[in-house]
Amino acid sequence: MSDALLIAAHGSRDEAGVAEFWALAEAWQGLRPDRLQAAGFLEFARPTIGEAIDQLVAQGAKRIVVVPAMLMAAGHVKNDVPSEIQEGRARYPWVSFHMARALDIHPALLELCQIRYREALAGRAEVPAAQTLLLLVGRGTSDPDANANIARVSRFLWESYGVGWAGVAFSGLAAPSVEEALGVCRRMGFARIVVQPYFLFDGILLKRIYAAARRHAELDPAIEILATAHFRLHPLLLQAFEDRAFEALHGTPLMNCDLCKYRVRLIGREMDLGAPQVGHHHHVRAAIDDDHDHDHDPS
Repeated sequence: MSDALLIAAHGSRDEAGVAEFWALAEAWQGLRPDRLQAAGFLEFARPTIGEAIDQLVAQGAKRIVVVPAMLMAAGHVKNDVPSEIQEGRARYPWVSFHMARALDIHPALLELCQIRYREALAGRAEVPAAQTLLLLVGRGTSDPDANANIARVSRFLWESYGVGWAGVAFSGLAAPSVEEALGVCRRMGFARIVVQPYFLFDGILLKRIYAAARRHAELDPAIEILATAHFRLHPLLLQAFEDRAFEALHGTPLMNCDLCKYRVRLIGREMDLGAPQVGHHHHVRAAIDDDHDHDHDPS
């Protein structure tokens, strides 16, 4: 069977963002040069997703894995890309289509967040983590499910970085805005505020985030306000995308959650990976009245 990969991107009016996407697509093709691959956009750029499907079928594809180059599962992932796939199925009923899930909160992305965070702090004066506030910025959507995942990422990073506080903001369609959040953060008494965009590629919204960070830094020079880089091309990002493509065809075994600290490596919790399953309550089974006062591992 001729397998093919189709990378479904949103598209952007910003040429830098489109260029970063094509750099990702080229690097991904380099990982599997034997695999048919094409890319398409929902809007603002060509080829369209439909045109990319046509290209792959013309090259002999019989099974196409569609991987959304989007972070969170909101309207584009839940409706727009599936609609494009349905149109492809109607045109090519002999072709098997499989859609991968969005990247969402992949462990590799959490690790990449930490890399970008450390890069931003490199060479700067030491500020205690307890005096640092992290503001994670998502794109923002009309889907509360996707917005809630940004809050989950914020919590993961809060515990991993060991900062004194972490909050969330959005660059559009959801509250609080970056401007609103920075206004609140500046009043919380921290010496440093690190703005971290949870973004794949450059673009208009990302530039607005950086502009807001610079503006608030000028308004309040007593607080160090800086921003990290977005994800952009990195081996960890390629790993996350390749994992999603593999899952779409072969599935993935899950424990109780996709980010269980016992089954995947999480920054700040590396020591828990692969730990044996040992119960902590064996001594009180069926002994409701049995008081005990020894400590349990809080992890």
